[in-house]
Amino acid sequence: MTSSYSFRAELWRYPDESGWHFLTLPPEVGDDLRDEAAVFRKGFGSVRVTAEISGCTWQTSVFPDSKSRSYLLPVKKAVRDAAGISDGDDVAVRLAIQGEDEARTGERTSGTG
Repeated sequence: MTSSYSFRAELWRYPDESGWHFLTLPPEVGDDLRDEAAVFRKGFGSVRVTAEISGCTWQTSVFPDSKSRSYLLPVKKAVRDAAGISDGDDVAVRLAIQGEDEARTGERTSGTG
């Protein structure tokens, strides 16, 4: 069984020319995810997850962030466009840790991404 989380976070743009956008997981979600995903962590402490925003579901990884002491969820342009969200928006997110079998298949459940 995989753990799942629901939370709200502000979408922000990384301050360079790359255009990367992220959500910082709330500290309590980051703490729980760190504990629950210990056996699933990959290089640099990343954790494979399935994320959902406004009905758009995709698979990605969250990455540990030393500044916030939590994790960062990258939100690609296709998801931002489909969900109608942009820099500074408060976003509702559902996140589930991918178990080893699910991560290996790489199957997308629905939506854009």
